Amino acid sequence: MAVVIPLPAEGASGDWGPVARIIQVGGVIAMPTESFYALGANPLDPSAIRRVWAIKGRPAEKPILVVIADRDQLETFVAAVTPAAEALIERFWPGPLTVVLPAASRVPEALTAGTGTVGIRLTAARVLARLLHAVGPLTGTSANRSGAPPARSAEEVQTTLGDDVDLIVDGGSTYGGQPSTVVDAVGAVRVIRDGPISRTQIAAALAGAGLALAS
Repeated sequence: MAVVIPLPAEGASGDWGPVARIIQVGGVIAMPTESFYALGANPLDPSAIRRVWAIKGRPAEKPILVVIADRDQLETFVAAVTPAAEALIERFWPGPLTVVLPAASRVPEALTAGTGTVGIRLTAARVLARLLHAVGPLTGTSANRSGAPPARSAEEVQTTLGDDVDLIVDGGSTYGGQPSTVVDAVGAVRVIRDGPISRTQIAAALAGAGLALAS
């Protein structure tokens, strides 16, 4: 079974040490997000990403998104921020919007699934932002087997994935709900997964910048 640690108290930055050490050696953790628990691993470590794939039983042709704590962390992963992405980031970040952008050359193919693009979300969850400030950006795919319901508590993660993850950060129960809206902002702007931010909201934000959402 996985080691479970309580969420460190706010301001207790040193308490993130066990999490940081696991990430540094290619480990995989489970962590609370705004909606569900997610599998966190170093998004620049191909071996760690392959472990995430194996834990989920996820097809290798599906890319894995990255979750960040602030705009500065975006630069590591993207080659450029398109005008459409800039408009959406300005309007909806931090929040439940994943923006797909051209991947930087250092981003491994294991993360992008050979698409040349990477999905990034800037979290609005203070708990998760504290973790990401302490250990750096992480993968943000939900903590469940592919096709199974996502976990909303550390106990659910332990029951379903406890033999596979290295550590669970127990932040209590999460709110559930929809996963993030995903927008491809490379080329024609498309919504590729519906979520809490509606297509109408996306279109309005783009229109404010003189841009349009593809049908």
